[in-house]
Amino acid sequence: MALDLPEVSEGAHMGHPDFRVGGKIFATLGYPDKRYAVVRLKPHDQQLISKDHPKAFAPVPGGWGSGGATTILLREARKKIVAIALEAAWRKTAPKRLAAAFNHHA
Repeated sequence: MALDLPEVSEGAHMGHPDFRVGGKIFATLGYPDKRYAVVRLKPHDQQLISKDHPKAFAPVPGGWGSGGATTILLREARKKIVAIALEAAWRKTAPKRLAAAFNHHA
């Protein structure tokens, strides 16, 4: 799903597959283990999605979590809400010109 977003590349960080836009990571698979993914959301978006889907989404413990890093327990998350979270993380991370162009074509 992440690779369907504009200008996304797959890489790896600390032994985990990740997804980047503009050279910056917005999502990681397999952290803290293979049952999970992590997305970088705006703190407000993180709060909303964690409240609405508490079995699937939670802030990463510590400072990263307070900055918007959010775990997804994959088996508990519906595909549609994961796609929404990925797009929100992509929008937070993508260069402004790219996000604006995506808004125009969406």
